[in-house]
Order: sequence, then C-alpha cells, then structure tokens
Amino acid sequence: MKTFVTGATGFIGASIVRELLKRGREVRVLVRPASNRANLKGLDVELWEGELLDPSGLRQGLKGCDVLYHAAADYRLWTRTPEDMYRTNVGGTTAILEAAMENGISRVVYTSSVGTLGNPGNGLPGNEDTDVTLADMVGPYKKSKFLAEREAEKFIARGLPLVIVNPSTPVGPWDIKPTPTGKIIVDFLNRRMPAYLDTGLNLIDVEVCARGHILAEEKGLTGRKYILGNANLSLRNIFGMLQEITGLPAPKVRLPYAPVLAAAWLNEGLSRLTGREPLIPLAGVRMAAHHMYFDSSRAVRELGLPQTPVAEALERAVGWFRTNGYVLR
Repeated sequence: MKTFVTGATGFIGASIVRELLKRGREVRVLVRPASNRANLKGLDVELWEGELLDPSGLRQGLKGCDVLYHAAADYRLWTRTPEDMYRTNVGGTTAILEAAMENGISRVVYTSSVGTLGNPGNGLPGNEDTDVTLADMVGPYKKSKFLAEREAEKFIARGLPLVIVNPSTPVGPWDIKPTPTGKIIVDFLNRRMPAYLDTGLNLIDVEVCARGHILAEEKGLTGRKYILGNANLSLRNIFGMLQEITGLPAPKVRLPYAPVLAAAWLNEGLSRLTGREPLIPLAGVRMAAHHMYFDSSRAVRELGLPQTPVAEALERAVGWFRTNGYVLR
C-alpha cells in the first residue's frame, strides 16, 4: 500500500512518516524544492518535489497511491502577510483534496487542529462537538485552519473517504522549526523565560499523535473528527515538569494579563513596520486568555489512542533540542 504524505518535513508529518515506515508502508512525500529536509534524512521514502498550490503536480504525485495524509500547514502565530497563510492552509487543502478525489484515493486523513474547535473558556475542556464559529478564531492561523476544515467537510459531502484529526499540542523530537510550543521549551532551556501567564494547554507525545493519525486511518469513521490529545496542564505545571527534567528553575512570577496584552499590541505594531517577528505575538497572548483544555476521550474510546505520560515526551523534546544545537549554554 503506497501512502502519500504532505508536511513530512515538519514536526507532526515527520513522526507520521516514521510510524508508517515502522508498519512497512511504502511512503511518498511531498517536498518543496527549497524545503529543509533534515527530518527525512536517512528515511526510506520517495521524494516528490512539488507545491501544494500546483494542482497538476499534485495529481501526478498522487498517482499510484492508496492513502493520503495531509499534514502540511503554515503554522505561525504571526505573519506580515496573512494572505499567504490562507493560500497555503485553505487553498492548499482544497487543491490536494481535489487531486485525491480525481485519483480515487481510498482513504484520507486530514490534520486539522484543536484551534478550530470550541472551547468553553472557563477551564472546562472542549470536545469535537463544542459550539464554535469563525468569529471565535484568534489570528490568521486559527482562522485559516477553521476555513480549511470547512473545505474538508465539503469534500466529505462529495464522497471523499476522509477523516479529520485535531491534534492538541504535540511535544517531542523533530520539532525542527520549532513550533510555538517548542519555542517555549527552548526559551526555558536557554533561561529566557523569567515569568509566565496563567494559561493552560493540552499536551500529547508527538509520536503518539502520529500513531493517532494511523489509528484514524484504520478505525476512524468517515466524516468524523477526533481530538488527538492527552493531559490538560497549566503552563505553571508544564514549567514544573521541565524543572524536574532539567534541574533548571521554573519561573515563579505570574504576569498580569492586561499589561502583557498591551505590550503585545505595541510589539505587533512595530513588527508590521520592521517585518521582524514579534517577541510577544499578539495571537499567542490572546489565546492565553483561556485555558486551552480539550477532551480526547472519543479518540481513546473509538480509535484506541494511547495516553502515555507527557513528562516522557517533554524529556525527549529536551534531549532532542539539546542534541541538535538549540540550547546555547
């Protein structure tokens, strides 16, 4: 069975590829000509050079494949050109799913995000059915992923055998960029995290998240969503775990929300003038106003999603960042 994977050079995608190879699958991956391929080094995969917005190239790339994992996305908390993010996340999703329809792909797993789901905002976890609208989305990343998920649903209605997975916050090795969460870990390791906001996240081991994708292919119901998550943890608790793993002191100062939000507005305004990424992304601060907790029981119950200790995933992430030169001292 030949499987096509987009986003394979990225964090989740690289782990999906590794899990597929462990199962003896033949894997073809979409790579942009200028992409960093370090996450694929040494892996027995077929490289297909192309772009998400090239329908003809996608049709050719999918020929002979049975399954598609669409994990590619432009994941940033800030961009000077939001239209580029919409083009990749919405337009790219439409293009690859249209190519899948034309090639008669027998199964599609689409990687969305818990960011597209509703969240009560009161510390209670959201689930796949919590009410949500586009107006609830904070920043271009969440908005674009929300709209991309709506496009995926249109293809389901047209008969594409597609299942949607909504990863929470993966941690672990191969976070090459790194992701915004990975950057929090790197900043902690480099002692650039003197204080914290009162917020929370749902963490999952990235390797378990990748297994969840494959379980969704094997057991998921077409048209159904599955949250791939595990532990709901406050940011303070996450730093406490990192302190136990590394021996470095966790930040003890909790910042009030309003001054940080004001600083983020100012920082973002400056970034629009300079083009430099803001030190305090406004979208990140606005998201931190709520504990982003989620209930992954549907995936546990229907897919058999493992719930391994996230402390072990954090430990592997720390080791990977240290081994690969992200820690300056």
